[in-house]
Amino acid sequence: MATQLVYGTLAWQSYLDHLIAACSHRPPEDLDAGVRLVLRLALFQISRLTRVPQFAAVDTAVQLIKTYRSGAAAGFVNAVLRRASRDWQQVPLPSRDHDPIGYLATALSHPRWLVERWVAAYGVDDTEALLRANNEAAPTLLRVNRLKTSPAQLLAVLREAGLQAEPARYSPVGIRLDHPGPPERLPGYEAGWGALQGEASQLVGFLVSPQSGSLVLDACAAPGGKATHLAELMDDRGAITAIDIHARGVTHIARLAHRLGLASVHPVSADATRWQPPDAGQRFACVLVDAPCSGLGTLRAHPEVKWRRTANDVARLARLQQQLLAHAAPLVRPGGVLVYATCTLSAAENDEQLATFLATQPQFAIDDPRPLLPESARPLIGSDGVLRTFPHRHGLDGFFAVRLKRREEQSIVRP
Repeated sequence: MATQLVYGTLAWQSYLDHLIAACSHRPPEDLDAGVRLVLRLALFQISRLTRVPQFAAVDTAVQLIKTYRSGAAAGFVNAVLRRASRDWQQVPLPSRDHDPIGYLATALSHPRWLVERWVAAYGVDDTEALLRANNEAAPTLLRVNRLKTSPAQLLAVLREAGLQAEPARYSPVGIRLDHPGPPERLPGYEAGWGALQGEASQLVGFLVSPQSGSLVLDACAAPGGKATHLAELMDDRGAITAIDIHARGVTHIARLAHRLGLASVHPVSADATRWQPPDAGQRFACVLVDAPCSGLGTLRAHPEVKWRRTANDVARLARLQQQLLAHAAPLVRPGGVLVYATCTLSAAENDEQLATFLATQPQFAIDDPRPLLPESARPLIGSDGVLRTFPHRHGLDGFFAVRLKRREEQSIVRP
């Protein structure tokens, strides 16, 4: 319940502020931050939940505000919420016909700049479906470590423990869990039977599809989900250099690999736009650039992201992604593979990034990944050979991933 209140209030923040403005006759930004947050929390319960009686939401909010600055605003909070309890369904919204951007941004609680971009890319109806899906809770996915157990065995153990568990739709090593609680309490978790990883994220490992014994580079590896999946796909044979710029991220990678019992993952603290292998001539059979991105495909699990990101962030991250790709390209051996992946729906970070790379690195071409993917996931690949997933179309986070193969020629454009 606490999790639902926190994530739900974040997801519906701008809609709740619309109700605050209508029921208080004051702009939400003019209110004290604590008062505004308590009103949002109560209005989420009143307008979006059925399990909490309205009187209980109002009373709890009033009691909560009484603990804040001696409760000087208790009367104001009580008045606003009582008015909202009666009138919130009659609060007008912008017209969908005359102001579709304003309607979608307000009614479905997304920043206007983001709605404008998605309407331009997908149209009003498809964007509305996407926004509605973004406001739903993300499922919890477990990736089975097949070096220690099988999906069928772990599924049976989870169900025996009373958990609601089902096979994932697209990933053969994915298990979908409903209300699993803390991961360390899951059967077999501490023994390394599995790791939490979104289903779309799991599919990236199959796009890389490293061979056992290969040299692999994961250029932006924290927290380690994809690096450890690659190690499992390689039967823990070979070597995966897992780079992250932050020391804390490197620690996360090392801990995850240790818990899963994987010896082939070698975490390195470095800047992937500058890092060179200790052996100057070393090249990798597979390089994964799971790039830092705006994260706009993961709003179901991270609703706060839509309020933190700006259009300037997208442009800044696109420049960083271009630097990462330019530096990674020479590290791929002739005949090797470079996989570029993001968890965003931003064209500037996805399709435009790919077009720029192919224009400046003619030694690479898109490699059709469908033969490498589980049969259930092959329909997710477009006619251009690129993986694209969407919350409202596939029930997955919004991901973009492309497998690029380097030709056998030795020459390559360096950054």
